[in-house]
Amino acid sequence: MAKIKNLLFDLGGVLLNIDYHKTADAFKRLGVTKFDDLYSQAGANELFEALETGKITEADFYTTLQEYCDPKTSREQIEAAWNLMLLDFRVESLNWLKSLKNQYNIYLLSNTNSIHLKAFKKIFNEEVDQSSLDDYFIKAYYSHEIQMRKPYTETYHFVLSDAGLNAEETLFIDDSVNNIEGAKLAGLQIHHLVPGSKIEDIQL
Repeated sequence: MAKIKNLLFDLGGVLLNIDYHKTADAFKRLGVTKFDDLYSQAGANELFEALETGKITEADFYTTLQEYCDPKTSREQIEAAWNLMLLDFRVESLNWLKSLKNQYNIYLLSNTNSIHLKAFKKIFNEEVDQSSLDDYFIKAYYSHEIQMRKPYTETYHFVLSDAGLNAEETLFIDDSVNNIEGAKLAGLQIHHLVPGSKIEDIQL
């Protein structure tokens, strides 16, 4: 096994605490009876995948999702429900990243969207004494900006090529089994962060 030179981190469930159930329950209160069939940690339907790859606008997303909700549901209610899954940052984990900067090349690869990006940047600014989340990384890759998402192998190949990294020297850390499997197929070393564990406990 090659020596690890690069670390590629997921965001939600790794550096940012996430609770998908909060969003699912909120949408159920708005009339979406089978929200888990549309979106979950394990996958996303065409609407959410399009949002996470920047293929549709926020307005298109809200308009389409309104069709699943009770007739009088407002855009503001949908936005609030969608953002409810975003909890708080793991400050100890972020501090651990800082301590590794001189030892590894550190990157971020997140399945996210323009709505959540604005929301978690606001949470970050309120909670963390650092100017920007992106400062922790050589480069942050957000799915809606690169128009590619995990777990597709071409997404990992793009990041490796763009950053000039060797797959076998790169450790990918994610809390989703699907994303881990995709990274493994792309040739990366992998670490599945199981519920209850933190990145600072990883033995590098």
